[in-house]
Amino acid sequence: MSSKVALLNRITHYVVNRKGKQMRPMFVFLVSKMVSDGEVNDRTYRGASVIELIHTATLVHDDVVDDSNRRRGFFSINALWKNKIAVLVGDYLLSKGLLLSIDNNDFDLLKIISVAVREMSEGELLQIEKARKLDITEEVYYEIIRQKTATLIAACCSLGAASVKPDSEHVERMRKFGELIGMAFQIKDDLFDYGEEKIGKPTGIDIKEQKMTLPLIYALNNSSEKDKRWLINSVKNHNKDKKRVKEVIQFVKDAGGLSYAENKMKSFQQEAFDLIQHYPDSPYKASLELMMTYVIDRKK
Repeated sequence: MSSKVALLNRITHYVVNRKGKQMRPMFVFLVSKMVSDGEVNDRTYRGASVIELIHTATLVHDDVVDDSNRRRGFFSINALWKNKIAVLVGDYLLSKGLLLSIDNNDFDLLKIISVAVREMSEGELLQIEKARKLDITEEVYYEIIRQKTATLIAACCSLGAASVKPDSEHVERMRKFGELIGMAFQIKDDLFDYGEEKIGKPTGIDIKEQKMTLPLIYALNNSSEKDKRWLINSVKNHNKDKKRVKEVIQFVKDAGGLSYAENKMKSFQQEAFDLIQHYPDSPYKASLELMMTYVIDRKK
């Protein structure tokens, strides 16, 4: 991570010391071990490093886009060093990750990562486009979260497989596996918006940001014209009104939006679960199953 620029070193040091759950590199290692009877190699380590670098870069950029001052309970880069620096640091982390693959001729891994970066950008832009009109269907919502969140977890799992078994059928199967986990992971995130727990981001924030999440989409599609107008008007024009946001949250709960989203989340999880059942039992497979359970049961 080191650079000749002292400011950059100070910032990357700050980033590294406030790392999150590091779930994504874990997927890389566990998948590579599951498909190869416990084998990892230098490519696996590089793949896991690249994923964490790219993920961190996207978080730094996201905080600028969302004008967010906190990340994982600490100040975000843009809060401490302003937007311009945060954007440049994100670019630095991104190029550092891509160069790690190029310098070691890991071109197959580089392709997986580059596709993920492209899809994540598209997903974010699609979400912004749809937030303006609030005309989002369930299908479009799945496309947004597939690109925005699931594609990076899919990349982790296919990277893990590709690092030890390049060009094998494991690579695509594990990509699909990761995508399904990512879908469940994002729906869980959406459900936090309606919870009571303190999770590092305030509840009702998606509504304030006019983000259309699955519970809200379900409530919209299953309410009368009058209620629909009230809901859209609330999200569009009254999203800063705390009382109104509370009413929207209650309406979505009463409409069955949360239980619908929970069921969808569990069905994605089950599909992912089915994809790895034919692999022999091992500590790695058991750990992956634990992580799949964690994605759904986590409290933050």
